[in-house]
Amino acid sequence: MILTITLNPLLERRLIFDNIKYGKVNRTENEIYKAGGKGINVNRQLNLLGMQSAGLTFLGGNNGKMLRKILTEEEINFTAVNTKNETRSGCLAIDNSAKTISTFFGPNTILLSEEINEFEQRLEKAVLNSSIVVISGSSPSPLADEIFIKTIELCGINDKLCVLDTYGKHLKDCIDKAPAILHNNLEELEKSLNISLKTEKEITDFLDYLYSKDVKMAFLTNGKKTGYASKFGFKYKFTVPAVKEIDATGSGDAFVSGICYGLEKSMVFEDFLKFAAAAGASNCTKWD
Repeated sequence: MILTITLNPLLERRLIFDNIKYGKVNRTENEIYKAGGKGINVNRQLNLLGMQSAGLTFLGGNNGKMLRKILTEEEINFTAVNTKNETRSGCLAIDNSAKTISTFFGPNTILLSEEINEFEQRLEKAVLNSSIVVISGSSPSPLADEIFIKTIELCGINDKLCVLDTYGKHLKDCIDKAPAILHNNLEELEKSLNISLKTEKEITDFLDYLYSKDVKMAFLTNGKKTGYASKFGFKYKFTVPAVKEIDATGSGDAFVSGICYGLEKSMVFEDFLKFAAAAGASNCTKWD
């Protein structure tokens, strides 16, 4: 089974307009609530691929109650640690005429130390029952950074594949703990690690650096541009299928689901790299 970990889930309120007039009053009768967060997005994609998965997350307040309802309706298998504070929310304004989406995020959830301790206790059991563990998305607070480290360590001890897809100041510490697999966007890597990945040499040198840190596989994506990957030190360059892009949100998560699918199905590396790239591109072709 594939386990996903989402430390910073999101209740998405989607407002869909025919034509947004900025600086004016805009009204819509089309309002949708969705469950967001990178790990949850991976669960959703794995469901579409017919793969068994489960999510572990934090939920609290009225937003948390709504998220529970949405996840249940989507038939996403999940376990949540209750939080005293409200789960974060965001508003997405979709303009059908301009084919644009504007996103507004609320503040991150404030997690308490006892909530993190309970999460880590559940995490230990969940990792044991999984073959692949995906820990992805942002960290809601410095206190929660330790969960990323704990997850990578647990996977190493219990011989589970850890797929890391995160960004922020904690990323360097995560890499130092040698997750088996890393996926990230080039821009996020540059910002998180304060490095330059503008040239092919800089990118391939970074892949060498990851392998020196015992990261067995790495996947570096760059939207519709050329991506790079490595497997045990062997490097690959790949292109994504050309599609009519509508919304690229969640395409990285679709890519990760493709990686997990390939690993779980014991596909040849080159084949599941193509599959993951196709999954990411396909996600761009629709709003949802």
